[in-house]
Amino acid sequence: MSDDLGTPFLRLEREGPIAWCVIDRPAARNALTSAMYYGIKRAVYLVNGDPDLAALVITGTGDVFAPGGDLGGGSDAGEQPVAALGPDTLPFLAVRDSRAPVIAAVNGICQGGGLLIAMMADIAVASDRATFRAPELLRGIVDATFAATLPAHVGVAVARDLLLSARRLDAAEAQRLGIISRVVPHDGLREAALSAAAEVLRTAPGARAQTKRMLNEHYRPIDYPTMFAALEESPEPREGMRAFMEKRPPAWVPPDLPA
Repeated sequence: MSDDLGTPFLRLEREGPIAWCVIDRPAARNALTSAMYYGIKRAVYLVNGDPDLAALVITGTGDVFAPGGDLGGGSDAGEQPVAALGPDTLPFLAVRDSRAPVIAAVNGICQGGGLLIAMMADIAVASDRATFRAPELLRGIVDATFAATLPAHVGVAVARDLLLSARRLDAAEAQRLGIISRVVPHDGLREAALSAAAEVLRTAPGARAQTKRMLNEHYRPIDYPTMFAALEESPEPREGMRAFMEKRPPAWVPPDLPA
C-alpha cells in the first residue's frame, strides 16, 4: 500500500516510526469528503500493515482539526472515487480497533466526524484553543455513531445534553466531561502528541490489544441501518443542508423562538 491516501487533502508524513495523517483542505475549512473519510481509514490500515511504522497521529491544519462531513456532498478535484458514504467508508471503527496506537492531535475546531475521530483515538491531545461540538441534529442528521459511543465517555445525561442541544464546548470542558483526555498549550501540541504516542508504544502490543478489546465492549452496537435510511428517506437532512448553505434557520425552527 502506497502512502497516497486517495485525496490531495490528506498527507501522510513519516517521522521515524510515527506516521502523521494531516487533514489539509483550507478552502473548505477541512470539511471531510467521502474520499477523505476513506483516506483516514486507509491511513490506519497502512500504519497497521507497514513494519516500519508503529503509530499514527491524526491532526489538522491552521485553526481547524475537522468540522465533520462536507455538507456539499460528492468528491473534489483530484480525489480517487470511492463508494457513497456508508459504514464501509467511515473510519471511526478502524480508528477505534487499530492495533497500532492512534493519537488525535486536535489543533482547533473539532466537530461531527472530526469529534468522533478524536473520541475513537487511543489518546486525544487537544490544544487549549480547540472547540468541540456534535452539530448533526442542527442539520437534521441522525448520527448512530455518537448515540452508541458518546454515553460511554460522558454518561447518558451529558450525552443527551450535548447531542440534543448541539452546543459548543471549549477544551477545558471537553476534558472535564471525558470527551478528550489531555489539553496542552497550543504551541506544544505536536510535542505532546509525539509524547503520547511514545508512551503507548512502551506498552506490550499483545496485552494492549486485549485491553483495548475489553475497553471497547463499553460501546453499544452502532445502528447504521437506521442512520443511513434516514439520510436517504427523511426530508430533514436535505432541508438542514439547504438551510446551512443559505445561512438561514431550517424550516423546523419555530419562527418566534427567542435568540
